Amino acid sequence: MMKYAALTALAALAFPALAMGQSAAELDTNGDGVLTIDEVQASFPEITADSFATMDLNADGALDADEITAAQEAGLMPATDG
Repeated sequence: MMKYAALTALAALAFPALAMGQSAAELDTNGDGVLTIDEVQASFPEITADSFATMDLNADGALDADEITAAQEAGLMPATDG
């Protein structure tokens, strides 16, 4: 709950959508079903380690589909196409 509140609070610092049309699957270069900070920063270099950690709600070092959706809805990660 606390991290979701942090996501909402940081929505005012939303990043611009730089790679519209790119799907989350395309960002997942190793095909493991989650996005690491390196995979995210390859398309969105403005995402810092701190902002990635805020998006990583379960603190496992990767973003799953639910965390990607939450980050996009909070304006912390640009929308992807799928």
